Amino acid sequence: MTAKNKHVRRCWLLCAWVVGACILASSSAAAKLKVVTTTADFAAIAREIGGDRIDVTSLAKPTEDSHFVDAKPSLILKLNRADVLIEGGAELEIGWLPPLMDAARNSKILRGAPGNVMASEGIEMLDVPAVLDRSMGGVHAVGNPHFMTDPVNARILAERLARSFGELDSKSSDYYQANLRQFSSRLAEKLTEWQKRLTPYKGSRIVAYHDSWPYFARRFGLRIDLFLEPKPGIPPTPPHLAHIIKTMQEEKLKLIFVEPYLNWRTAETVARQTGAKAMLVTQFPGGVKSTEGGYVALIDYLVESVAKGLEGT
Repeated sequence: MTAKNKHVRRCWLLCAWVVGACILASSSAAAKLKVVTTTADFAAIAREIGGDRIDVTSLAKPTEDSHFVDAKPSLILKLNRADVLIEGGAELEIGWLPPLMDAARNSKILRGAPGNVMASEGIEMLDVPAVLDRSMGGVHAVGNPHFMTDPVNARILAERLARSFGELDSKSSDYYQANLRQFSSRLAEKLTEWQKRLTPYKGSRIVAYHDSWPYFARRFGLRIDLFLEPKPGIPPTPPHLAHIIKTMQEEKLKLIFVEPYLNWRTAETVARQTGAKAMLVTQFPGGVKSTEGGYVALIDYLVESVAKGLEGT
């Protein structure tokens, strides 16, 4: 064999190796479950369980109101390619998800299919209305959909995801279960820590802009039942704010929860007139600074914000 032929042979072998490596890498990437979630809190739990065996994307940004998401064509494409869809199932996404699902035409993630996970399944829903009419504002028939601020509910969802991922990707089932055990253990330890941190403030009343916090309040023994919105989804009115200000002054309430997409100026105005503090909070990892680290980082932020906001009250 001539030197020229040897060189050509080596080049072909190198090319074959590169092509083979690319095919293997492509196959490995393709083997990952493509998980789409409606909100960033579900995405954070999915990452805890799925680890490097899944690719996760959230349709709603953590800084936007998940009741009203812009139904862009890029979201249709994500749903079309998904192996798994994790949705709240408590009407949070009712105004924007159905048309996206219709356009995506992906039978794998339709309700009832193995690739569809209803996050609210198995959750004890709060604020379920006895009757329902439009005069009540944006009330949800099946209960308040903001249930992920309770770490116990996060564990329930994690268990569901470990089962669902394992059914769709059976070869990785043990991996998902191991991640579940690790996450559940960490949550249990942190829950003890969080409850201890907020024990001195049990029974304290906090004002919120929107009724997003009943699950967090119940878990940590707080009262979050006074809202700047007169009814869910209805903008504050001067008479209602006057009532809120009077109540806050009489009860010496010192903390107002405001989420990133709500009217900060309104909350600041109420805070100035009552001597309270308007505090930026979020339900979603990444919604405010210091919560980007995932679900535990989110609850860490909320617990510490409450504790510091109520100190001295």
